[in-house]
Amino acid sequence: MADTSKQSLQNLFGEALRETGDLAQKEFALFRTEMSQSVRMMFIGLAMVVAAAVFAIAAVMLLTESLVEWLATVVGSEALAALIVGGLMAAIAIGLGLYGRSAMSKFSLTPERTVRNVKRDTQVLSERVSG
Repeated sequence: MADTSKQSLQNLFGEALRETGDLAQKEFALFRTEMSQSVRMMFIGLAMVVAAAVFAIAAVMLLTESLVEWLATVVGSEALAALIVGGLMAAIAIGLGLYGRSAMSKFSLTPERTVRNVKRDTQVLSERVSG
């Protein structure tokens, strides 16, 4: 009888090792998939931001020139108009930069689902071993 229980214990231990190996492979596959999706989306977003920036720079240059010329007719000095418009543009740039930095600090490359699954799997395995 002791020989049978020893053999069944070995079978259980072997099965647990196989299941752990299979589980680790599946978790690693999930990790790779999740990371590749995150990186792909990050690059697509970055490309769109760069394209938008190119068009925004051209638009801002044209609008700034037009605003300076219009303000120069109102205040009577092109230098004063350029100073006013430049100060306004600097304030906008600072505000957008602070907002962008705040938004980027919230971004994470941590594979949330994989971490959650690994924690759950560890808990299930420890319950199986102790139970």
